[in-house]
Amino acid sequence: MAAQDIEHLTPSEAAAELERLAGEIARHRTLYENEAAPEIDDAAFDALVRENAALEARFPNLVRADSPSLKVGAPPSSQFAPVRHGVPMLSLDNAFDDDEVAEFTARVRRFLKLGADEPLAFTVEPKIDGLSANLRYEKGVLVQGATRGDGRTGEDVTVNLKTVKDIPHRLTGKGWPDLIEVRGEVFLDHEGFAAMNAAAEAAGTRTYVNPRNAASGSLRQIDPTITARRPLRFLAYAWGELSAPFAATQWEALELFKAWGLPVNPLSVRVDGADALAEQFAHLEERRPKLGFDIDGVVYKVDRLDWQQRLGFVGRLPRWAIAHKFAPEQARTILNDIEIQVGRTGALTPVAKLAPINVGGVVVQNATLHNADEIARKDVRLGDTVIVQRAGDVIPQIVEVVLDARPADSVPYAFPEICPCPLKTAVARELTAAGEETVVRRCTGELACPYQRVEHLKLFVSRKAFDIEGLGERQLSAFYEEGLVREPADIFKLARNEEALAVLREREGYGETSVRNLVAAIEARRAIALARFIFALGVRHVGETTAGLLARDFEEADRFLDACKRAAQAQPGRDYFDLAVLEGIGPVNLEALIAFGRNGPFEDPWTDAPLAEKIGQSIPRLSKPVRARLAEHFGDWTRFTEAVRAAADHNAGEAFLELSRGQGMGLVAAQSLATYFAEPDNAARVDRLRAELQVEPAEKPKSDTAVAGQTVVFTGALERMTRDEAKAQAERLGAKVASSVSKKTDLVVAGPGAGSKLKTAADLGVKVISEDEWLALTAGT
Repeated sequence: MAAQDIEHLTPSEAAAELERLAGEIARHRTLYENEAAPEIDDAAFDALVRENAALEARFPNLVRADSPSLKVGAPPSSQFAPVRHGVPMLSLDNAFDDDEVAEFTARVRRFLKLGADEPLAFTVEPKIDGLSANLRYEKGVLVQGATRGDGRTGEDVTVNLKTVKDIPHRLTGKGWPDLIEVRGEVFLDHEGFAAMNAAAEAAGTRTYVNPRNAASGSLRQIDPTITARRPLRFLAYAWGELSAPFAATQWEALELFKAWGLPVNPLSVRVDGADALAEQFAHLEERRPKLGFDIDGVVYKVDRLDWQQRLGFVGRLPRWAIAHKFAPEQARTILNDIEIQVGRTGALTPVAKLAPINVGGVVVQNATLHNADEIARKDVRLGDTVIVQRAGDVIPQIVEVVLDARPADSVPYAFPEICPCPLKTAVARELTAAGEETVVRRCTGELACPYQRVEHLKLFVSRKAFDIEGLGERQLSAFYEEGLVREPADIFKLARNEEALAVLREREGYGETSVRNLVAAIEARRAIALARFIFALGVRHVGETTAGLLARDFEEADRFLDACKRAAQAQPGRDYFDLAVLEGIGPVNLEALIAFGRNGPFEDPWTDAPLAEKIGQSIPRLSKPVRARLAEHFGDWTRFTEAVRAAADHNAGEAFLELSRGQGMGLVAAQSLATYFAEPDNAARVDRLRAELQVEPAEKPKSDTAVAGQTVVFTGALERMTRDEAKAQAERLGAKVASSVSKKTDLVVAGPGAGSKLKTAADLGVKVISEDEWLALTAGT
């Protein structure tokens, strides 16, 4: 989606697009990280991430708890034992042109408050297109090796990593810490990849489409002797947990790695000043075809480690490093067809079926077209010649249509108005609670639509939900067609249905052992963690992260279900949502607007004054940006007063507001839960499932620091650290940093010039401390 399209989205359309992106990005991360079977290339994945980031920047109040910007990697595979990283293995932000690199270096200077003439050095390292690995050395001996996984938990592949010839089992030299986690990239060079595929083809076994997938598949072999036969390589570039600091700069660390017997990329250099970055990028881009291994960009890191520490992180991304990505490769092919897929929530997703085309050595045939509006915007038609692009794996992105090559008899593509499911139910644009249309078209059959029911069942048994072995896509589809499993509760009833199990024993491919294993797998999941139970319900806008936060808040299943059912009876009307989802309208401003909508006065205060001034005169608590946003949206006093009065008349009940105030929640997720449980069939379906299970209470969060678990607001001018540094420090210590003061706020840190937030804190009785008191409170943690 282009930037100009994002600018014209309504909040409800943006929320729908953010929902789609969260699911799409999570799916592609799992395919890429765990299954070595990506469906899209790096450029297309980066485009999805950038679209998500642009939407979040445009609509910060719609940032989801399961936002891709808060995650890295994919959850670890269940084939290997989990390894909890001592220090998270995070990702890098991307730059795609010199202007974005210049903005990165400018941000670094602003954050560190460096003068224009003050030296700023960087290390420049080729970005290897491989698989990240973490090597744990104790007393110089390699004791554990793990994949990155989701950044916090990886897979234990120690035995496999020990077969990689580049990885020393014991560090050489001296000066290494007693404990150090060395991080780097496992990869295959072109020569090794070609030899490996040639041997596999001769033996009639699996071949790989590119070196990155081959490296990932090789490292995840259950049999380490297979990994040992693969010509894997390793280059170190970073570190995680340490028993003691060992270097003052990034460059010094790389030099010490070499002294300890760890291989580092010989193309890495240290440069003084940001001007040299573009020169190094051009140099590596020119050498790229002749390197003998794949790189997909260049990584720039602030060299001084004390400055890296000060810069810290924003979400999952370090402020002190960035990956400058190479431009994607492009090619032309023919669009043969558009296939419509129906998802779990009924969303119709068009998939382009392409004439096979080789780009950079990879043959691809599919591309995601996102939605009907995207097809119409690009005017994509069957038979068109299209330009597609890739950066490293496969071609997923249609860049544009070659109009000069369009067939004379082509006609605009008509998006289906009838679902392709057997019910042939109508397709409709999704409406928000405020009555606005979104870009999403959905089958109106909901859970009567067999496609949606089967997709819901797939989610239910998936690894992040109930993780029931032996119930894959093929088995679920067959069980559904035969009427054995039509809803989640039926899975557990099947385990006790001797008549149905007897039929299964007679099937080809089943037999007594298979049936016994299936029953055991089902019975093993009758006890389930609350977070998994919530996620498995498949409620829109309630992903894995939100489910975990809800579990932490409610602790017990019955409390959660009761809150959702009460919220279902206290849902607000469309007028309320229309006001609530406006950009910049947070809980405090919304409360002030609703109070005004109830009590007025509604007479036009000054006939000739700008609307923003009228709003400010009538509701002084609103900030100037909020007044300006309201004035821009409503245009005149009459429309504004009518809207807030209607919102007040259709206000949310306390049970709904209580649900929406939960950590990581918000109005959109709360509305999804309330709407789901307001439907009697859904509520009954959950009750039937609940009767089959023992849902285990969630563990209470730990409190390891003085501010862990608290919600903190910073206001005013901080004098001893920047606002970004303060936020980063608070989040490292386990606190949640909020932008506005509410009843949920535990602590306000106020500097000189603190204004309305300080007054709100006083009104609500929230504790206020100075910056010095904050530093004293957090000292030593």
